[in-house]
Amino acid sequence: MKKIITLLLFLLTLCACGGQKDSGGETTETTKISVACSPTPHAEILAEAKTILADQGIELEIVEFEDYVQPVEVVESGEIDANYFAHVPYLDNYNAEHGTTQTVVGKVHYEPFGIYPGKKTSLAELEDGDEILIPNDGTNETRALLLLQDNGIITLPAGTGADTIVTVNDVVDYTVKVKIVEVEAAQISRSRQDAALVILNGNYALAAGLNVAKDAIAYEKSDSSAAKTYVNVVAVKAGNENNEAIKALVDVLTSQTIQDFITKKYEGAVVPFAE
Repeated sequence: MKKIITLLLFLLTLCACGGQKDSGGETTETTKISVACSPTPHAEILAEAKTILADQGIELEIVEFEDYVQPVEVVESGEIDANYFAHVPYLDNYNAEHGTTQTVVGKVHYEPFGIYPGKKTSLAELEDGDEILIPNDGTNETRALLLLQDNGIITLPAGTGADTIVTVNDVVDYTVKVKIVEVEAAQISRSRQDAALVILNGNYALAAGLNVAKDAIAYEKSDSSAAKTYVNVVAVKAGNENNEAIKALVDVLTSQTIQDFITKKYEGAVVPFAE
């Protein structure tokens, strides 16, 4: 009887370890990590990295969210290990407003913001009263307004840049008296045909079947200051920066293999980050 009990305990221990056989037939430990992300392109990029991580004994769970709030909160609560969906100014602003402690551990890619057709197909067609939809969260609203200023539609206060936060109320002047409407970022693409023009985050443009290099009327250039300012990052709750599996994830996401995948798949709509 004692032999049977001992054998059962041994088998239960093997199951709890989540082990796998290596090439020599020995059992090795499998480390599990979870990452909260946007469906496009982040989940797609993570799926490409997942196979590479598996070869290193790391099991990656990809958890998709449609919005820009939950990926922060589930990491802050400890429910998920890391997130990969946002740029640095967004996380900094979210930390300041909500008391969270999101900490950047890796810079992966850049998604150019674009101005896309709605009822109008060019900036020259804009008339007084036309509506332009832009994201309503602080950093992305600033980014959208800077893009409108760069294309001669509005004037913002002197000194406005990516390190500041401005809203529609801060617009100093309009070349054309358009109506700029603040909308939750995930909803903008669904309302394209109701507005003259829309400004979309790169991930939501891709989800709507749009490519910034092919479909946008105007967009941020890959060599602009915006490219370095709004780089999409992997972030963790403060204190978890030294998680070895997260470090391995960042190494894979910034590897030449993944950079080549991004370049080929997204054709300029997503650009690998380069220091």
